[in-house]
Amino acid sequence: MLKIVPSFLSADFSQIKNELDRINEAQPDWLHLDVMDGHFVPNLTFGPPVIDKIRKHTTLPLDVHLMVTNPSDYIDELAKIGVQYISFHQETVFHAHRLIQYIKDKGIHAGIALNPATPVHTLKNIIGDLDFVLLMSVNPGFGGQDFLPLVLPKIVELKVMREKMNPNLLIEVDGGVNDVNAKELIASGTDILVAGSFIFKSENYSEQIRRLRLCSEI
Repeated sequence: MLKIVPSFLSADFSQIKNELDRINEAQPDWLHLDVMDGHFVPNLTFGPPVIDKIRKHTTLPLDVHLMVTNPSDYIDELAKIGVQYISFHQETVFHAHRLIQYIKDKGIHAGIALNPATPVHTLKNIIGDLDFVLLMSVNPGFGGQDFLPLVLPKIVELKVMREKMNPNLLIEVDGGVNDVNAKELIASGTDILVAGSFIFKSENYSEQIRRLRLCSEI
């Protein structure tokens, strides 16, 4: 079943509690949280202390995307907070198998994130261990960017790999997602749509989430 996941990076951070209340009322499936360190990507967002506060104001599953050079340093704190999903960039670690297993040993679903220019075939030897793969459809670091269509053939390629190597794998796409490109993303094999500006820059979060859900029915 398609999952709609708002990206909190696009929220109004001067009104965090209000934004969480509005998102809770809109009833998405998860909440996506981008952790950036200013090194792996040219931006700095928030870390475990803020995620801990967010956790106290929502029961939504938390999907944490670690855009950091040292993802292993975050796992213990995020596990204590109670996040359900963690993805990290394979470009940042030398021993991906080890970190995947460490995340799963904490009772958390483990994922790998791929930048737009990183080929899907690089996952061949670890795809069987993953719960999900996050394909970036923008270059990570900032919200509000335009969707890169080059992700579409990557989704199709990953779907073929999934069928052969890990039928339970979920495919997540993040970056410039809206109700126009969502139809093609779903048709290509996407299970999880992460949407930031499309939801948070609107007046009605519930309506935007409804519009994305409808894309799976057309």
